[in-house]
Amino acid sequence: FPISRLQFPHQKKKEPLISRNYKGDVNMAEIDHFMPLLMQKEEEGALTPLLTHGKVHFLWIKHSNLYLVATTLKNANASLVYSFLYKAVEVFSEYFKELEEESIRDNFVIVYELLDELMDFGFPQTTDSKILQEYITQQGNKLETGRSRVPPTVTNAVSWRSEGIKYKKNEVFIDVIESVNLLVSANGSVLLSEIVGTIKLKVFLSGMPELRLGLNDRVLFELTGRNKNKSVELEDVKFHQCVRLSRFDNDRTISFIPPDGDFELMSYRLNTQVKPLIWIESVIEKFSHSRVEIMVKAKGQFKKQSVANSVEIAVPVPSDADSPRFKTSVGSAKYLPEKNVVIWNIKSFPGGKEYLMRAHFGLPSVEKEEVEGRPPIAVKFEIPYFTVSGIQVRYMKIIEKSGYQALPWVRYITQSGGKRIPMRWGATQTRE
Repeated sequence: FPISRLQFPHQKKKEPLISRNYKGDVNMAEIDHFMPLLMQKEEEGALTPLLTHGKVHFLWIKHSNLYLVATTLKNANASLVYSFLYKAVEVFSEYFKELEEESIRDNFVIVYELLDELMDFGFPQTTDSKILQEYITQQGNKLETGRSRVPPTVTNAVSWRSEGIKYKKNEVFIDVIESVNLLVSANGSVLLSEIVGTIKLKVFLSGMPELRLGLNDRVLFELTGRNKNKSVELEDVKFHQCVRLSRFDNDRTISFIPPDGDFELMSYRLNTQVKPLIWIESVIEKFSHSRVEIMVKAKGQFKKQSVANSVEIAVPVPSDADSPRFKTSVGSAKYLPEKNVVIWNIKSFPGGKEYLMRAHFGLPSVEKEEVEGRPPIAVKFEIPYFTVSGIQVRYMKIIEKSGYQALPWVRYITQSGGKRIPMRWGATQTRE
């Protein structure tokens, strides 16, 4: 597929801000059909991530006020195309901090340089922003020198790490981060329970070291005949390109030469039954047709020695509510009328504790709330030094030919899911 094109819906002529085309690619006149086609599908309520006009397929994503579009005449690998488009967004964001119309216009020379390196003749090439930054800089005078001297990293077998890296102190920081997605019905039963985990590394190691990471992986424990009680079964495992997949398939060893600095080593998912870490109960009391009181109780259902930080409980309220008054046993509450929601913030929430929040509102039309229905309550939190799944880093071996000593550090974090999977309302009472 030809390189992405960035377009803006408010441009009068619907012309691309940046476009690249290659010999044998889609005719440029065909590409101009994209924006009219997108607007037509949007009006019809039939908008999809892939649009077709004649023999041309448009695969697109939207970022802020930009459209990134890839085109193909063939039955291309859609997963590869979308992965590339999101990777392009990531690279541009690394360079310009904010990817928007102004940053593209101000840096169009660098954008063209990046597009030339990101893809050649419809095939993704170098997409690692750290490697690209070695020879495509934001200073115009250095762009010319970059053309004549491509760093050896690009052509190395290990294209994600440069040679000759040196540190006075060799360290590796490992973050095991788990997000808990939960959906709970009004009667308290768990409808959806999912753990999505990532292992992120921050590497400060000299030379070209090889790392071996050991986890309490259930398949590994079964292969070696160990006790499976303290093991976890990882699903949908996805690795960084540096991991030797053949070795992992053979003996479940996670072996790799890491990039320098920050990167995500792997991600995984567990479909397992998890009780809500912060349990929410709510009661609505209606007083005739003039006011309503909402009572929300939050209880920490995790270990007492653990503490949830930056807890945020979002409680939806009727759209015509006014005159808010709050009373909380801990933390603070504020009303956001533009979002029709009360935000209850608790800075520190120890395990086993129970807190209460009462909100009073004037309500001119109680009947309207019945028509609107009751949106769910959403909870955000972060619990350090704790994982729900029980995953553990058993060891981190660092092997480098110079034989230096390196220190690995491990940190565990559990947080609410990025989708903010909510909990449902509880009972409702009406009083005259």
